[in-house]
Amino acid sequence: MVHNVNLNALRVFAIAARYGNFLRAAEALNISHGAVSQRIKQLELDLGITLFERKARGVSLTPNGERYREAVEEALSILATAAADLERVGAPVILHLGASFASRWLMPRMKCFAAQFPSVSITTETHEELLQRNLGLNEIAIWPAKTSNKAPGGQVIRLAELQFVAVCSPHLLRPDWPLDLKTVLSLPLLQDSNRRWERLIDSAGRCERNSLLNFDRSALALEAAINGHGVAIAPTYLIADDLAAERLVEIWRNPESSGEYLFMSWVAQRTARNPVMQTVNWILSEFGLAAVH
Repeated sequence: MVHNVNLNALRVFAIAARYGNFLRAAEALNISHGAVSQRIKQLELDLGITLFERKARGVSLTPNGERYREAVEEALSILATAAADLERVGAPVILHLGASFASRWLMPRMKCFAAQFPSVSITTETHEELLQRNLGLNEIAIWPAKTSNKAPGGQVIRLAELQFVAVCSPHLLRPDWPLDLKTVLSLPLLQDSNRRWERLIDSAGRCERNSLLNFDRSALALEAAINGHGVAIAPTYLIADDLAAERLVEIWRNPESSGEYLFMSWVAQRTARNPVMQTVNWILSEFGLAAVH
């Protein structure tokens, strides 16, 4: 009966396995709790195995269910990638990246890119986390991480090591700058969702209550710094243009290695002169790296 398994039931199974709860899966799929239970039960009957152990506060995968989950997620990823390829034949190059990278690094460079590659069209899709499927032929992903183990494409390259610096408006400059970390931590601090200031405060052993203004994105914290509201901390690639234009000044640099990097991934292309490879090599050149073929 395995050949009669319903594809939609597999999608329901994958979501239920991810959440470990049929109710949360139903909410994510916008269907009823009963519909989720019914499709899972039918799938178990079709396969002749028990996929979930039912508990009072949710469900958990059986050993068979865990093995099946891995296979189903891989199959759904292949189907999603194939669909993306079919939809994007002749379509723009899709860049998957973080919102702050898009607004503070990519957008200021798009005019130069368009002048250099007038026939290449770029579309951006911003994500809070690394893309959870394989890339299509027309797609490129850029993301920060400690390793490239989960790269969504077959080709991956390290663009830069993340170096973090504290910056503020030049209007806040004092004669004794640059400052040591203790003094920096006494200033109004602008923090994004990465919570780097909090970790520095903890590592410095400070007990005093710091003035922290929190933002959900690095770009917003940096904009607040430009407007004189305090000190932000960010990787150098996000602020290079602002430093050069003197909208921001560097007042402290973390002397320790972050152990984090910026990666780029894409799918191998048949020719080096297609839009994806032109975009890949342009990004590499902007980071001072050699082109790939």
